Amino acid sequence: MLKEILHSKRAQIEKLAKTRSIASFEGEAGSFKHRNFSEKLTRSEQSNQIGVIAEVKKASPSKGILRENFEAKNIARLYENNSAACISVLTDEKFFKGSIENLILARREISIPVLRKDFIIDPLQVAESYAMHADCILLIAAALPISLLIELESQALSYGMDCLLEVHNEGDLEKAMSCKSKLIGINNRNLEDFSVNLETSLRLNKTIPTTKLVISESGIKNSKDIKLLTDNGIRTFLIGEIFMRQDCPGQALKKLLSSCTESD
Repeated sequence: MLKEILHSKRAQIEKLAKTRSIASFEGEAGSFKHRNFSEKLTRSEQSNQIGVIAEVKKASPSKGILRENFEAKNIARLYENNSAACISVLTDEKFFKGSIENLILARREISIPVLRKDFIIDPLQVAESYAMHADCILLIAAALPISLLIELESQALSYGMDCLLEVHNEGDLEKAMSCKSKLIGINNRNLEDFSVNLETSLRLNKTIPTTKLVISESGIKNSKDIKLLTDNGIRTFLIGEIFMRQDCPGQALKKLLSSCTESD
């Protein structure tokens, strides 16, 4: 599945490059106040709080449409009002029914940092992320040779953006450890077959130095899952699907955080 997504993404980039350049996106960015994604999550962890990056996601390739009644800015506001540390917004259109506009509108609505969640494989996309005022971008180690991973990270950091380096296995982690970014996201979902296993986070976290901040991604459904991960030293999570399926995503986040506090 990852190969199919990347093939589609390359075609999109080729089309975009015919009308836009890195310089044009840099000029479009203008001046804006960067919100420090990494710092916000670090503060949560240092205060021994559970940090949730709450995701704004309409659909996924494995589950189809998650939410029919979908307005990104309203969902983002509900998340912020119910103690999300940061927000993640899907911008991939073909496979996740996301959009750049969703991120722009969501960020305008809130004051906490926003992650652009997409398959970023080209410098043009990094510049595009800067133009849309993303505070952080996702870089998937499995999708990038190490030289390109380092190049894209360096470009993002030069713009003042943070990078969340996503890994799924030891090979991915080796790539990520060659980078500067503090944020390491362990994706419990295999991007080839979309199977999920929380043991992925437990296994990889054991080898990551404490100077990094580990985020467990995918497959986290309840306070029991969070307790399993916190008992093993992980206190920051990227969660979307379980919130998207509820009538009120914000209340679903509040309920999850409350249940985690009760189980401590």
